[in-house]
Amino acid sequence: MNTSTAAMTIGAVAKRAGVAIDTIRYYEREGLLPEPQRRESGYRTYGESAVRQLRFIRRAKGLGFTLEEIRDLLALSADRHRGVKAVKQRAKARLAAIDERIAELTRVREGLEQLIEACPGHGAPEQCPILRALTDQEDAA
Repeated sequence: MNTSTAAMTIGAVAKRAGVAIDTIRYYEREGLLPEPQRRESGYRTYGESAVRQLRFIRRAKGLGFTLEEIRDLLALSADRHRGVKAVKQRAKARLAAIDERIAELTRVREGLEQLIEACPGHGAPEQCPILRALTDQEDAA
């Protein structure tokens, strides 16, 4: 039987796409996947396109795209006129957000590193530079 045209169960699709069954149901509720066809028994049936779409979603999430952004990317992937240009713009925006987050995490890391270096690791808690930095109200405004 050719799996590209055969109807698959939700379990088979989950396994082929590398996601959990609950994830598939969630994506259906969120509109990222179309409602599947149902057998007379009520069981969902899926085609190969569902596997491809789930892999797309999984990979996009791995690159840091939000579900809303993934929804846009899925719509743009079908747009023959402006799709590729708009996808590139979305990817650039995602990269800029990642760069901002990296810069923020670098600042946090450097600050924590300084506090760790300043802390002797013994003595009274009120003398601990780490605890003082966390409880000091001087920067709060």
